[in-house]
Parts: sequence; C-alpha cells; structure tokens
Amino acid sequence: MSYTIRKSKKGYMLFTITRIEKRNAINYEVMEGLSEAIKRAAEPDIKALFITGAGDQAFCSGGDLSVFHTLHTKEEAYVMLSKMSQILYRLLILPIPTIALLNGAAIGGGCELAAACDFRLARKGIKAGYVQGKQAITTGWGGGAILAEKISAPSAMKLLMEAELQTAEQLKEAGFIEALYDNSPLHAGEEFIERMLGRDLSVLQSYKRVWIRKWEATKLWERIEEEVRNCAALWESDAHIQFVMNFINKKTMNKD
Repeated sequence: MSYTIRKSKKGYMLFTITRIEKRNAINYEVMEGLSEAIKRAAEPDIKALFITGAGDQAFCSGGDLSVFHTLHTKEEAYVMLSKMSQILYRLLILPIPTIALLNGAAIGGGCELAAACDFRLARKGIKAGYVQGKQAITTGWGGGAILAEKISAPSAMKLLMEAELQTAEQLKEAGFIEALYDNSPLHAGEEFIERMLGRDLSVLQSYKRVWIRKWEATKLWERIEEEVRNCAALWESDAHIQFVMNFINKKTMNKD
C-alpha cells in the first residue's frame, strides 16, 4: 500500500504517503488514497485533516515520472493532470482545517499538494520548491492558481518562475510556510491545531466557508482547469520529452 489513513481520538485524520523508496512520489494509488482520505475527512467526527509523508527525507517529491513517463500526448497527460487537479480542489474546499506537515523535501507537485492545504508546517532545514519550470512544463495540478490565492503575487511569481528549491526559512518569509518545527511532525501539527480542535465543528466549517465562497466567486476552478490544459500542451513538447528521457536514463544507469 502506498499510503495510510488513520483516525485519531483527538478528532483529526492523518493521511501519510508511504513510498519512502520513491521519496513519497505520487502515483495513481496515492491519488486514490488522497481521494479516499478527503471523503472520510468529511465524516461528522473529524475536525481536521493532516497530510504528510513517511520517513524524514521527503514530504512528497511530486508526480512519479517512472509511472507517468508513459504519457506522451497532451490528451494522455490531460487525463492524469485533470484527475489530480480535481483531487486537490476537493482538498482545498474541504470544509475543515487541513494541514500539510512537511517532514522533508516538497518538490514540484509536492508543493502543489501542500498549497492545497490551509496551513503548512515545515521541519527546520528542509527545502521545497516549484521546480516544474526546469522540466519545461508548468504546475499541472492547479498549484499555480492555488498558490496565487495563498501568498502575495510577487512572492508566488518568483517561486514559480525561478523554479528553484528554497529553504523552509525562505518559504516562511514568503508566506508559504506558517510555522517551523524541530520535533516530530505530528507533535508539531497537534500543537498547532490544538485550539481549533477545541472548537465546535460548525464553527470551523462556517469560517472555512468564507474562503470557499471567495474561491467560487472568483472562479478558481475555471482557472485551475486552464492551468491543467496549458500544462498538458507543454507535456508533449520536445523539451519536456527530452527531460523525461534524461530522467529515466539516469535512473536506469544508477540501478546498473
């Protein structure tokens, strides 16, 4: 199994990507797991959803190119990109607080997953970044449009256009990270959300709805769909195909 879903007696649900050997990269099974966790987090006894990765090296290294390298055309890419963008939008509008616990590096799509959560906590010393630009594509799961809702325009543009890894400290200054921690991710998450868990569920849902209404009014989903289509078109570009070939060849050589 590529993930675990655990319900805590404290009133939250914990989703963990368990692909340590793949740096917790997202494959189709993880997608299904996320979808299931979002569905179960809507149960009346759940007040928050935590998302993290197993181990201490990676929160999520984005989409698993060893799986998705078989997608060659924009039509093929669109199916995968659209599927994940729908999952992230459902996560975004989940009517309870959601928290990404960055226990390790968050790369590319890993940042998109983190951005779809309401809060992001990061272990001191980790790095994260929207590196898709180095792959000759853009964010393809709606992460660019979502990031534009979470931090200032200049900070968002810089992160996306430079396509470089940043330290957790730099990302906190940019507004992407809410808090840094140096103990266990779950302990940090529980401490961060302790007071929220003490509030009535209807209060949490009512406040979350303030932002959901805003995103609906500004047609965020339509903007995400446009982003998905743009990325799908770039997916079949010569530059991206060459990047994927180089990536797969490098992985093969390392195995040998």
